[in-house]
Amino acid sequence: MSNVVISGSGLFTPPDAISNDELVTSFNCYVDNFNADNAAAIEAGEVTAKAHSSSEFIEKASGIKSRFVMSKAGILDPTIMRPVFQPISDDEPSITVQMALVAAKQALAAANKEAQDIDLIIFAASGFQRAYPAMAVELQHYLGANGFAYDISVACSSATFAIANAMDAIKSGRSKAALVVNPEICSAHVNFKDRDSHFIFGDVCTAVVIENKATATSEQCFEIIDSKLFTQYSNNIRNNLGYLSRSESADINADSSFFMQNGRKVFKEVLPTVYNLITEQLSGLDLQASDFKRLWLHQANINMNNYLAKKLLGRDPSATEAPIILDTYANTASAGSIIAFHLHQDGVESGDLGLICSFGAGYSVGSLVLKRC
Repeated sequence: MSNVVISGSGLFTPPDAISNDELVTSFNCYVDNFNADNAAAIEAGEVTAKAHSSSEFIEKASGIKSRFVMSKAGILDPTIMRPVFQPISDDEPSITVQMALVAAKQALAAANKEAQDIDLIIFAASGFQRAYPAMAVELQHYLGANGFAYDISVACSSATFAIANAMDAIKSGRSKAALVVNPEICSAHVNFKDRDSHFIFGDVCTAVVIENKATATSEQCFEIIDSKLFTQYSNNIRNNLGYLSRSESADINADSSFFMQNGRKVFKEVLPTVYNLITEQLSGLDLQASDFKRLWLHQANINMNNYLAKKLLGRDPSATEAPIILDTYANTASAGSIIAFHLHQDGVESGDLGLICSFGAGYSVGSLVLKRC
């Protein structure tokens, strides 16, 4: 069995950002129009008036100050309130493949690898642009990689699950070098008319190269010491929009089809599960959280991250120990912990330990113990 490393990472950041103030201005305009249009029904008690949002509310609830998006104008238009994309011909790279190509090429360059060196691509995300053919196979084509490719989705844990799959493929000899990409256009499944969730998500794409330690030549090299995966069914985070939606309802954009969550239940149920999984994993490795130089945690909510890091360390974490990127990127589903890993490696030296951990809908938890080469 060979030792496996992450030898390079890449990050595609969309060109447009939306601040909380911009988002709130659009949302509150929508609310005012809705309440005015339904004034009589609201007065009669037949319709509930909608409440304004605020930047202060958003930052206190989530720690988010802004987010990057692939389509800004439509989201901020109170008459549209969704991203708007121009159709792309079947002979051109799909939008998420375009994103993935940028992140993948960065990761390959960091790993000192060419596309032809890759013989496995895993396209892992919380949602896919289409059902088939696999997005991974399209990326393989445009990148010029070899071998085989496939898609997987485990919601916000898609990246960690895919890295574990790639590690297993390399250890078994099925693959020599793998590429995991995580293109997330989360803005496309957000209900921007919902005060409790209109601010949560952003768009991004991450990528990592995974290979045998013996073949790695890059300076950015982390050995994967251990992986631990867990799932348990829950309805507390859900998105019902799918290919059957048009057969179930003529209005496939109905609010109930978009991202939904019971935030309080998620907080109470997910965090103990994640904490127990990590402590069990570390115990099996004869390690403890204080042995780690860096905790690259899932970037869903600052309160969740701070709670988990504090519980693991037994004290408040420093900004360096458990870096936060959701203030500028927002929740980017499976890509969040990988963004933190990509951007916050300074000070992690040879022999230092780090932890990448994701958690989200499913419930799903993925935890990777890394050691700097």
